Amino acid sequence: MTGHKRQPSIELLELMGVVRENGNEQTSFPPLHTPLSYDYVLVAKTIENQQREAFKKQIEYIEELKKKNIKVTKIINDDLVFYGIQAPKEIFEKYRYLLKVSDACNWSSDQNTVPLSTRIRIVHFILTHTPIHSGESLRDLMKMKVFEARFCLHEKKKQKELKESWARWTACLQGQPITAVRNYFGEKVALYYLWLGWYTYLLIPPALIGVIVFLYGLAFFNSSPLIKEVCDADTVMCPLCDRRCKVWQLSDTCTYAKVSLLFDNNGTVLFAMFMAVWATLFLEFWKRHRASYVCEWKVSDWCEEEEELILEIVNNVNCQPKKYKHSYLRSTLVLICVTAMILVIIGLTHALVVFRVIAAALLAKGSWEFLTNHSNTGAMMLGAVLHYLIITVMTRINRIVAMKLCEIEETRSFAATEKSFTVKMFTFQFFTYFSSLFYVAFFLGRINGHPGGYVRIAGKWRLEECHPSGCLTDLFIQMAIIMVLKQTISNIFEFTGPWFHRWLRRRRTQKLQRKCAHCYLKDEQEAKDGDELCDNCKLRNWLSNYRLNNVDSFSLFNEFLEMVIQFSFTTIFVAAFPLAPLLALINNVIEIRLDAIKMVTLERRLVPKKTNDIGVWINVLEAIGVLAVIANGLVIGVSSDFIPRLVYRYLYGPCANGTVPDIDCMTGYINNSLSIARMGDHNILEFSPNQMVTAGGLNVSHCSYKDHRSNEDYSLTPQFWLISAVRFAFVILFEHIVVIFKFVAAWFVPSAPMQVKNDRLFDKLNRLKEELSSSEA
Repeated sequence: MTGHKRQPSIELLELMGVVRENGNEQTSFPPLHTPLSYDYVLVAKTIENQQREAFKKQIEYIEELKKKNIKVTKIINDDLVFYGIQAPKEIFEKYRYLLKVSDACNWSSDQNTVPLSTRIRIVHFILTHTPIHSGESLRDLMKMKVFEARFCLHEKKKQKELKESWARWTACLQGQPITAVRNYFGEKVALYYLWLGWYTYLLIPPALIGVIVFLYGLAFFNSSPLIKEVCDADTVMCPLCDRRCKVWQLSDTCTYAKVSLLFDNNGTVLFAMFMAVWATLFLEFWKRHRASYVCEWKVSDWCEEEEELILEIVNNVNCQPKKYKHSYLRSTLVLICVTAMILVIIGLTHALVVFRVIAAALLAKGSWEFLTNHSNTGAMMLGAVLHYLIITVMTRINRIVAMKLCEIEETRSFAATEKSFTVKMFTFQFFTYFSSLFYVAFFLGRINGHPGGYVRIAGKWRLEECHPSGCLTDLFIQMAIIMVLKQTISNIFEFTGPWFHRWLRRRRTQKLQRKCAHCYLKDEQEAKDGDELCDNCKLRNWLSNYRLNNVDSFSLFNEFLEMVIQFSFTTIFVAAFPLAPLLALINNVIEIRLDAIKMVTLERRLVPKKTNDIGVWINVLEAIGVLAVIANGLVIGVSSDFIPRLVYRYLYGPCANGTVPDIDCMTGYINNSLSIARMGDHNILEFSPNQMVTAGGLNVSHCSYKDHRSNEDYSLTPQFWLISAVRFAFVILFEHIVVIFKFVAAWFVPSAPMQVKNDRLFDKLNRLKEELSSSEA
């Protein structure tokens, strides 16, 4: 790569502080000579009885590895047996040759060297695809406890460098050494951190604008006629529940009205439109940065399925390819199971609704006056906490179900399994997280009925109502509790869990004496062929890696899932929670270092995986971007009071006749949005006489409720139908305008920089010329 012109996109990321590199020298792997390194380590419990089946399978598996000329070093330490695995050079030479002659992978990486990260990936594949005579693979043997652990080793020198430059809390506001991460953990991990770093940086503008929208609402606390009308009102509102609840003063909810205006104001509309376009620009620019880095790393044309074919041949020359299969029966079965699972999750949402309704009724009956007066808000907050607990439990169940469905599908390769699992798991998690929020956003307070015709669960409990100031605050409370709980608690457990497990393992395993001077000098200097560490120093290194927390193929998946769910929170209901981008930004600054520290110091080394994209996640993110347009349009058009206020201002308010009086155009809006129920009406049977007594002891003959209904026959007024029509028109208009903006933004920003395309063009041309000249020679 010497003399190669750097990609402007990469230089831009460095300038912005998203990544940190030292020129070009890190972009290609240095030629590594690692005779002291072991490609892999297997750990088993010592078995005294050699006649046991587990012992026989263990020995048989090790013999199968030796048949492939793999060097196995056995070291016993008390009750553990360590097997150090070193593959011969011939395996890697074969891999390099097949890489060179392949259709898609022949342009990937430098073929003159095989770095340790590639060696680990090849050996990992061979170990997992080496069966014993009875047909069990290493995965099966692990389940049978024949082997207790398997892992690749951390490289102490590089591990120390990553800790100093990346995996420390003091580096929170510094760029990430992405190429160093790629050299150590592989392209898959590096692209995750590059994506997370870019996402975090791009959260700065929406976080700032969200705060401005919040402050905009705060600025109108004292001057808004809506708040004054609520706070100064002498309006008596209808009881919120049966029997115990009494009529209440609208002015009692003055604080609630102020909070509502913080999140339901005119600035919210523009912010929602901005976030929809922001999501598109974020993804389009991400594609450009990804293209620049994969071009720099020479994996642009790399193909995962072809790589698996190459590894299959390296493992077994006589292997047969796994054929593509498709079964309509299996697909139908999976579709039915997925649908059933989604219905179960939606059923849990209904259970949450029932819980909130019953909790509100019980709180209203309580002896504590504060809870009685705020029973609906208390029930909403309890429901949000229960929702978080359901999310925690369902995450485990969703994972098990998604894995079982992948087994039913019988996917062809690990890549196909991972893609299928990702789609299913995200779908289940999305419904688990957002079903309740969709109910609060679009159904709460709209299907509860009215005095004389309340909708009840089991004919007993009344459905919840919205506050007269609007329903958006309920959605905000729900989102804030779930998002804060999720991010705070998950981060605490994510760090303390691995730290505690490592501490526990260190306590359980005996500490070995310090490294001997002879091996210390050998490890620090350039190693030569045939050099070996003494058994004590090998064991010391292997034990320190064994004490770390286990990782698997889906360790990185968990990190991606967490961030994509957060991206959903940040974009889909941002109209109800403008501070979501700010919370996400703060969380992500911590999350990057938390994941880095965990990956470098607390966990065993992930098997380095090669890739050129974040996989199916890009499709998931694009789908979320489209859903965000629809959801935000509906939140503003249906959930918020933006449209009713607009209709009132121009058609029903004091400014409707075109003249501009001295009073504010929104004066009288709250009163206009309320209807009256009279006790003398034969239809009103819900309220008993003792409920119609105010806190001051005054008996009232009528009360108000939020709706546009006739005070005589309770039929919907023409104003209601006009507002509904304008709501519908706004949603259609909003979505079309934003979608057009999204398409224009996507077209305007090419998914790959021109220099990337030109570099690939010239590189391929030079390779073809080299092939031609070598064949003529």
